[in-house]
Amino acid sequence: MKQIAIFNHKGGVAKTTMTFHLGWMLASLGKRTMLVDCDPQCNLTGVFLGDMDTEDYPFESVSPQKPRNIRDAVRPAFESRPYMIEATELYRSPSRSDLFLLPGHVGLSEYESQLAVSHELSNTLSALQNIPGALHHAIEKTGDRYDIDFALIDMSPSLGAINQNLFMTSDAFIIPMAPDLFSSMALRSLARTLPKWAEWGRKAAGNAILKGADYPFPDITPKYLGSSVQNFRKRSRNNEEARPTHAFQKWFDRLAETKSTELIAALKGSNMLLPKEVYETAGAPPEDFLMEIGSLDGLIATAQDLAKPVFAIDLDQDTNFRGKVAETYVEKIEDVRKGFEQGAAKIIAMTATF
Repeated sequence: MKQIAIFNHKGGVAKTTMTFHLGWMLASLGKRTMLVDCDPQCNLTGVFLGDMDTEDYPFESVSPQKPRNIRDAVRPAFESRPYMIEATELYRSPSRSDLFLLPGHVGLSEYESQLAVSHELSNTLSALQNIPGALHHAIEKTGDRYDIDFALIDMSPSLGAINQNLFMTSDAFIIPMAPDLFSSMALRSLARTLPKWAEWGRKAAGNAILKGADYPFPDITPKYLGSSVQNFRKRSRNNEEARPTHAFQKWFDRLAETKSTELIAALKGSNMLLPKEVYETAGAPPEDFLMEIGSLDGLIATAQDLAKPVFAIDLDQDTNFRGKVAETYVEKIEDVRKGFEQGAAKIIAMTATF
């Protein structure tokens, strides 16, 4: 199983939407895919449920040894329970048989401070040794049980201990962005932060106490698969392929410059890049965007109600859109499908070398 972190500490970049769409596309290409909701806001879990009529959270665990959400999955380590971490019961998408959800839980955030302490003191306090490797172990054990090919980890927009842990125990990562000033600022921040996380991860993986834990901290250096950019307007000029409008192109250029001059240099210095030939073979040079997904407009609300991605909407059966509106949406749906299909194919090609 390839574990891929979907991470940006800036909010509002359509991170959860991208995770759901990409996971669905990987499943449609024959890859058994598990989406792991590690954001205590549980937006990804909500996307899976769609407009399901429920007043109660449907993934509460009946037995502590049969977890049904990410919080309960790691409870044995964080609360020193007298039983081991077990595989979590996954929720299968009713519309995509190879797509599964490991549900989120708002209570996961309760473990944030405890995890932060364990990151600092587990090398001296053996009582904390099982905590740093718990999240990775729970995800990996669940993936093994369900024969998963890809696990996409949806993370909260923060630089907290939970995200640091999830990021540094993943095989690879993708950075979703929006074409705006604050995404450019976030890239500079990540260029400073990720090398620090990488150094911490190397020390944790080499720590004898963590190696001997019930849930050993893995020796992994996550690799950069690329950045996606979403939520922008496109326009075709002179019968050419549609490109971002002039207003958005300015931010595309700014993001590309920041990525090339600061982020990629920082990742290279921390051994977080794949070999150059891997990117070239997959058609995914790190200087370019892995995916460019335009604005989803009114289609996103329909997709959320249906618990489907935009590119799986059947306009005739699923909506009341007709006439010119429908014609416009047909083109947009195809554009979104093409973007995610190309992105998923690149990811499959790059991760085949792990």
